[in-house]
Amino acid sequence: MEHFQGLLRVHVHKGVNLAVRDVRTSDPYVVIQMGKHKLKTRVVKKNINPVWDEALTLSVSEPLPVKLEVYDRDTFSLDDKMGDAVFNIQPFLESVKMHLDDLPNGTIITTVKPSKANCLAKESQIIWADGKVIQKMILRLQNVECGEVEIQLSWIDISGSRGV
Repeated sequence: MEHFQGLLRVHVHKGVNLAVRDVRTSDPYVVIQMGKHKLKTRVVKKNINPVWDEALTLSVSEPLPVKLEVYDRDTFSLDDKMGDAVFNIQPFLESVKMHLDDLPNGTIITTVKPSKANCLAKESQIIWADGKVIQKMILRLQNVECGEVEIQLSWIDISGSRGV
């Protein structure tokens, strides 16, 4: 556990205007990957605006970029890709490293602006909420005609880890 920093919780909230991959709709699910660690949400049937509302937790040993991919579940063939996005957790981890306490709820720590280097659809604020640092993101999917995925990051310190 000497290289273990803690846990990154990625709350996958919903998809908005996802691509149609079946006749009139899709059966989407999300795959989150950091390094070799890969997790996925459940499939939401026949919905291009799915609400997953699922928390996926990745162990972090180094702050690698996180890849998010959306797929359409198919029964008799390979699942169709519905787009992807990559995001950097470094700004979020820098805010966690500040070890902030007793800030008023909703205090904005910093703002990450959309750029060519990230997949943000709009500004993403890192805030202090309910005694912890969180970051809400709307990710614009790439390599597809349309679609966004809304997620939220939070951090879990684990005793015995080296921390951030």
